[in-house]
Amino acid sequence: MSEKASTLLLFGATGDLSRRMLLPSLYGLYADKLLPEDVSIIGTARSELSDEEFRETAIEALRARLPADFYNEITARKFAARLSYLPVDATTPEGYDELAAKIHIDKGVAIFLSTAPSLFTTVIENLERVGLAGPSVRLALEKPIGTDLPSSQKINDAVAAAFPEERIFRLDHYLGKETVQNVLALRFANSLLEPVWNAGHIDHVQISVAEEVGLEGRAGYYDDAGASRDMLQNHMLQLLALVAMEPPADYDPEAVRAEKVKVLKALRPILPADAPDNVILGQYGEGEMKGEAMRAYADELGEKSDTETFIALRAHVDNWRWSGVPFYLRHGKRLATRKTEILIQFKCVPHSIFSNVNAVPQPNELIISIQPTENIRLKLMTKTPGLDRGGMGLREVPLDVTLDGAFSDYRRRIAYERLLLDLIEGDPTLFVRRDEIEAQWTYIDRLRASWMEAGMTPEIYEAGGWGPKSSAERMKKDGRQWND
Repeated sequence: MSEKASTLLLFGATGDLSRRMLLPSLYGLYADKLLPEDVSIIGTARSELSDEEFRETAIEALRARLPADFYNEITARKFAARLSYLPVDATTPEGYDELAAKIHIDKGVAIFLSTAPSLFTTVIENLERVGLAGPSVRLALEKPIGTDLPSSQKINDAVAAAFPEERIFRLDHYLGKETVQNVLALRFANSLLEPVWNAGHIDHVQISVAEEVGLEGRAGYYDDAGASRDMLQNHMLQLLALVAMEPPADYDPEAVRAEKVKVLKALRPILPADAPDNVILGQYGEGEMKGEAMRAYADELGEKSDTETFIALRAHVDNWRWSGVPFYLRHGKRLATRKTEILIQFKCVPHSIFSNVNAVPQPNELIISIQPTENIRLKLMTKTPGLDRGGMGLREVPLDVTLDGAFSDYRRRIAYERLLLDLIEGDPTLFVRRDEIEAQWTYIDRLRASWMEAGMTPEIYEAGGWGPKSSAERMKKDGRQWND
């Protein structure tokens, strides 16, 4: 459905996600005159608040989260005037009838559901009961959508009972990031890159998501999820799919998502016998970061645990384009620095004409930095300046395109801005289809079962470093190294 919604309904409107991301994103769209004039925003949560109290809470969140040079008190108050609020306890039927009465359903409704997944079924049943699941309503679901394939299927079945697939918008906020979307632009809008984007020219791919933080009050969720379910299952496999997908016929939502699904289904399962050689598990111990002592994961948790806070693996996409090319994926908490990046290392030249003058060319690299800075770097070999009477000097030189520099006339947006606008306008291109989610869970469930059957447990690593020593050693065994 492509009709614009005239009402955006936010469940969990007083929660952390709303304060940090959703309200600041909606303010950004409003300030840039991208939020349609006729769209009203209704917040709902368990808290007993009046419209005015909710507006004041929203303005406080905007002051706290937005850059000082972008926040404007007058604009914020005009934006807040678009907000209204109705208290609804998502766990009970009370309040839904009043909510439905407040909304012009026939003019289109977009619902953003950021409640706990355990409440999805209850909420959806009540939405359907009061008529808020009809053909003019679309529903966005915030992750996590399940903790494994069966639980994901259960949630998807409950949602599908009220909403057809074309009106379900499963959200992965990484897909709203400019540099992530730039992967498609780099590949499919440049004749220089796409012809060499294959096993004939690429040696390997690295995808790293490094975090400095530890549990941050998420112990209950994280100790059940671990690094594999929290980050690898969704964000990292989505990045891999964008890097590895075939060119779609056009930039059509179904065409783009269909190509990603093919990649996810082509991922080679890691069997129990293969797990020790292809998977590294770690858990952060004590250490020091920026001069401050860090506690071990078990100390933060308050008990011993086999949950992985670090995972690295060597994956393969078994298709014609990527045959024999390893994809190295790495994610961990309490690592040396915060960064998310994709590194494409090309193969070295097949024959060096400079070997007789002791010059050694290095393989080209393309590094797509996603956070904290957004940057595209291409490393090329060039001649060093000088007369070179004793031979040719070669040096690797980076060509950098920083988004802040190249697009200094554009404001750097929160990822949710793009996704919320797409939800309102009904564009599902950057949202995740059911078969994508289930292909991701199929891969992760097999992976976890394999390392458990192989008897693998996390190796303790020092907080503030780059994870278990075996991670670097595994790369060295392949003749490669992580881009730390």
